[in-house]
Amino acid sequence: MKARDRQQMINLLTGVQSSKKSYYNELKKTVIELKKKNMQLEIINDVTKSFNIDMSIDEMLKNVFDKLQTILPIERISLSMCENEKLLLTNVYPPHSLYFPIGFDFSKKRSLYWKVVESLEKVFYQVDFDKESYIEDEVYESLGIRSVLLVPLVRKGKVIGVLSIGSKQIMEYDEDDLTFFQQFCDQLAVCIENARLYNEVLTSKKEWEETFRAVSEMIFVVDLEGNILKYNDAAKEFFQLHQREKQDFHQLLSMDIHHSPVLQIVQTKKPVYQEIHFQKRICELRGYPVLNEKEHIYAIIVYINDITEKRRIEAQLVQSGKLAAIGEMAAGIAHELNNPLTAILGNAQLLLRTAAKGDRSYKLLSDIYSCGRRCKTIIQNLLTFSRQDEYMFEDCSVNEAVEQVLGLIGDQIRKQNIIIQKKLDRSLELVEGNIQQIGQIVLNLLINAKDALEEMDIPEKVISIETKSMAEDEKKWVLLMVQDNGKGIEKQYLQEIFNPFFTTKRPGKGTGLGLSVSLGIAQAHGGTIEVTSQPGKGSTFMLKLPAKQ
Repeated sequence: MKARDRQQMINLLTGVQSSKKSYYNELKKTVIELKKKNMQLEIINDVTKSFNIDMSIDEMLKNVFDKLQTILPIERISLSMCENEKLLLTNVYPPHSLYFPIGFDFSKKRSLYWKVVESLEKVFYQVDFDKESYIEDEVYESLGIRSVLLVPLVRKGKVIGVLSIGSKQIMEYDEDDLTFFQQFCDQLAVCIENARLYNEVLTSKKEWEETFRAVSEMIFVVDLEGNILKYNDAAKEFFQLHQREKQDFHQLLSMDIHHSPVLQIVQTKKPVYQEIHFQKRICELRGYPVLNEKEHIYAIIVYINDITEKRRIEAQLVQSGKLAAIGEMAAGIAHELNNPLTAILGNAQLLLRTAAKGDRSYKLLSDIYSCGRRCKTIIQNLLTFSRQDEYMFEDCSVNEAVEQVLGLIGDQIRKQNIIIQKKLDRSLELVEGNIQQIGQIVLNLLINAKDALEEMDIPEKVISIETKSMAEDEKKWVLLMVQDNGKGIEKQYLQEIFNPFFTTKRPGKGTGLGLSVSLGIAQAHGGTIEVTSQPGKGSTFMLKLPAKQ
């Protein structure tokens, strides 16, 4: 017997060979178990690390599916979530294993998934193709799934969903496998719940930001030093702000810091209200302190609402009320004066017929008749101007409006040693508008010119009235200019004079409504009023209305 054969004989007799084989088998089995454990830990670790708001559930299921396949022969993984007392299919991987559509509502009757939800326990289900017990069986039969492990996703004692893991093989899960799947699903439930809460916060934040941006009034959030932290789209558009620019609230509104609402709120911790004027606009400013849990103020919300138009309408209403009163008075006066005036004019005419032209009484009677006629014209103009009919737009002449107003107050102006120079373009186009309203503009401009001249000590006080037409931007315009050589307007007031209730006249002399009402009427006619002025030299107001095409 050779030496080699002898050694084999000894190994067989002593059992050494058998022990070595058994040892290697156990070692191989242990290595496989360790690999499986490592993979399970890696899956749970991956779920914890990678499941974030940027990763979709579909991506997460794919990631888990790929890793599970290295240790288990699985073919399908699906997730169903509880929502409003319903159990809905939300995700399936691989996509080709989809049978029921996404969003499928599992009925509680004969549902294996609902059995898991209601029992809060894992269910391992061996599919019997010859016996259909659950509605899910048709899915398994169609896909060839032989065994399914269903694990509830439990969060704070409440089932939020079910994870289903299907295999085409008849599987046998040991206790370690089931423990792993339960741990995995517990972690998955935490991640899904966190993602849901995060999305709720994100949605709420988005809704608040969209609401903030959508508010049509201007809103600013400023810090305690007045630095603007945030503003909405209305503020951005009004002030032409750019996001990268760091702005100071006081500089933006050209506001004296000593009268700052921010300073006032910081000192009092109470809301403030101010009415501010800037960029030819009138605005309401409301400021509110933002307090933390300890009642410490850390920011201020400023709300600005442009009320220029509202004030202009209010001014027009005030002016309309005055005109209504004047109209009623004029109607009463006209009624009382017309009868005696008719008698005066009639008798004067009769006497004129019998008086000789060379007689002294003829001249006196002529004066009585002409003054009577003038009184009648004034009454008629007053009635026409203050008529409270609805303002109907029709073809009208600016020249006619000028003549009507001069007939009303022309003599009054001249009696104050003011020369009226009139230069009316007789070929002026008509405008589509209301002659009473246009007359109101002319009246306001003439009264302002007269008032501007009253305080001047100059040898010749002049008001020039001129009408003409011009073409601009391929459109024809009718212009009315009222110019005086009065005291003029300071530059800083030029932006304010059209604001309602703003006046530079002494108390009792003006209400500050005339120009704002006039501008509102001009804009209602599609036109505007422009002004140029030099202090000490006079002002020119130009009414600009579109000519009738």
